[in-house]
Amino acid sequence: MTHSLRWGTHSLSLEEPLVMGIVNATPNSFFDGGRYASSSTSIARADELIAQGARALDFGGCSTQPGAVPPTLEEEWKRVEPAIQHCAKHHPNILLSIDTYRGEIVHRAAQEGIGLVNDISAGRMDPAMLPVVARWDLPYVLMHMQGTPATMQLHPTYENVTKEVLAFLQTKHAELHSLGVRVACIDLGFGFGKTREHNFTLLRHLADFHALELPLLVGISRKSMIYKSLNTTVEKSLNGTSALHAWALDRGAKILRVHDVTEAIEVVRLHQSLMRDATLSGSSPIADTPQ
Repeated sequence: MTHSLRWGTHSLSLEEPLVMGIVNATPNSFFDGGRYASSSTSIARADELIAQGARALDFGGCSTQPGAVPPTLEEEWKRVEPAIQHCAKHHPNILLSIDTYRGEIVHRAAQEGIGLVNDISAGRMDPAMLPVVARWDLPYVLMHMQGTPATMQLHPTYENVTKEVLAFLQTKHAELHSLGVRVACIDLGFGFGKTREHNFTLLRHLADFHALELPLLVGISRKSMIYKSLNTTVEKSLNGTSALHAWALDRGAKILRVHDVTEAIEVVRLHQSLMRDATLSGSSPIADTPQ
């Protein structure tokens, strides 16, 4: 099944996996916090990622790492507004995503041309979120998170993380459909209320989530599951990120949300070549075993 992302009059095929570049316009994100916090640097970063080949950009003005103090609504909007306006004007064919759990931010971003809502909370942190998404008919990323950003990493616990995350996404998808929210893809929420072991279990069983018949968005770029496993730093975690991106693509991921667009595109291109060669030779690509 070939999926596509539709927003306004635009449509973006996911026949080839899509690379979504991250624009963190915050002073305290875990990797590039502060680097793109000003209007000029966030705009320049957006232009740079598009030049590298990103077909989508995800703009965030509120860090959700454990311990981060949320900005006011006005401060969050002030951080993302300039780059969104710039890209909507100068890059109209690029899918612009807003990374927020606040419905009012989505409402303002929709007026500026945003085309996707990336909400870590599945609508649970702001009652205004889902009605706003439905009113604007925006495609929505349905993500799993145990707890809240303040509590999610204190003591994440599951009996069976794969089955529990899948059950949550299935139930929530049905609920959102009844509310008129158009779920575009699912995100297992790597690092959001999961231990390192939980994260790797989910990645290992990524193919189980095809049961939802929705594209899989994978957001593992430079996360602690990588650099802690390698006993290195976030700054030196690019190679590990690329390795796990290849694994995710081989198990059906359709969107990679990344800090490093050039390298992610290289992984996608190599994987596409691998799959084409496997098809021509009649051999089977690596398949995951459902849990």
